[in-house]
Amino acid sequence: MPEETEAPSVPPTESAPHHPAAEHNPAAAPNPAAAPAVKPGVPGGRPDPRPGAPSVEPAAAAESVVAPVVIPVDPGAWGRIDEAGVVYVRTAAGERIVGEWQAGDAAAGLAHFGRRFDDFSTEIALLEARLASGAGDAKATRTQAVALKDSIPTLAAIGDLDGAAARLDAVIADADAAIERASAARAQARAEAVAAKEALCVEAENLASSTQWKTSGDRLKAIVEEWRTIRGIDRKTDDALWKRFSRARDTFTRARGSHFADLDKQRLAARDVKEKLIRQAESLSTSRDWRETTAAYRDLMTEWKAAGRAPRDVEDQLWQRFRAAQEAFFARRNEVFAERDAEFEANATTKEKLLAEAERIDPSADLDEAKRKLRSIQDRWESAGKVPRERLHDLDSRLRRVEDKVRAASEAEWRRTDPEAIARVEQFRARVQQFRDQADKARAAGDARKAAEAEKQAETWEQWLRTAQSAVEG
Repeated sequence: MPEETEAPSVPPTESAPHHPAAEHNPAAAPNPAAAPAVKPGVPGGRPDPRPGAPSVEPAAAAESVVAPVVIPVDPGAWGRIDEAGVVYVRTAAGERIVGEWQAGDAAAGLAHFGRRFDDFSTEIALLEARLASGAGDAKATRTQAVALKDSIPTLAAIGDLDGAAARLDAVIADADAAIERASAARAQARAEAVAAKEALCVEAENLASSTQWKTSGDRLKAIVEEWRTIRGIDRKTDDALWKRFSRARDTFTRARGSHFADLDKQRLAARDVKEKLIRQAESLSTSRDWRETTAAYRDLMTEWKAAGRAPRDVEDQLWQRFRAAQEAFFARRNEVFAERDAEFEANATTKEKLLAEAERIDPSADLDEAKRKLRSIQDRWESAGKVPRERLHDLDSRLRRVEDKVRAASEAEWRRTDPEAIARVEQFRARVQQFRDQADKARAAGDARKAAEAEKQAETWEQWLRTAQSAVEG
């Protein structure tokens, strides 16, 4: 049976294009760096090294991740088998032996070692596709790429080994970039998560001193739910932030508990106060001292409001009892007031008639008759009784205007007939005439100075005369 001697085998890989000139001249082998790489799913293409970047054909890209298409290599372009069966591969550094072929003719041997390279190239294409799709672990992809590259110097295959190395260098570089991006993304996500929980801590700390018990309590519960959705923080940092939040929440919870404990005490005290006020209100409900009792109920209501709320289960009952006592009193008072109001309205109607009679009085025609009529009206006015408060001022004002008119006429008549006032007017008139006579004598004697003095005295007494006359004449 023919024998085959070769270097250790490696996973399948991809081939490079055929270059016939290389069969006879190893130096004519194509530049490995210029050899086109395979793009998964697109013969002759290369995957975009950026994770998640689309291929030339989006529909084919989805399939290429699973089954990359590799163009088979032309082994005659990259290697040879000599007469002794020694197998050579051409690289940029020159030829190197990759094994021996004794199992058949040289063409079969080249095909065999070409398939080895195709398998190797397929492995590279799978790594490229994995990076291009963004699937898988970039670190694992890099490790596999390094292992493949390290195997190239001993790879028992014929193909573009330099091109394969260049592709693997690109895979390693792309994997490094992907690792760096993933690390940066994780760092950013962690920073955002930490910032989000720190913001929740700050909010909780602000709520710790709040007295809006319902609103703040509900918000703290919601914060707990939000907290659970934020991930990606290391345990130590997360525990520290949780302790910070818990301290704020516990501070609020203790304050709320203390508040409601105090509130319970206050409500029990308010219940005792209100029961006392109810007893007082019930004792006043039969009173007929309307003014004083109304004021007393007003004071009781002020005390009721100041007492605060009693426990919820008795507050409404206490208020109904207190209100019933008040309503019993005010219902009786309103009934009495309604009767009184009707009486006062009747009195007001009577006084309207008296005013109509009074406003027809004419003191200038007969003062004595006017006085007599006014006294009669005043007597009947007093007997008419009280009127509604809102009409009292108008009615009294109208009567006072009639009284003032009669009084003014009476005073004018008295001044006109007062003997002392009349005598005073005659006295002032005589003095005026006396000083005017003196002035005439002084002018006749040629004494202008005495004449002027006398005229001045006459003018003064004449002013007093006019004042006295106006007092008499009104």
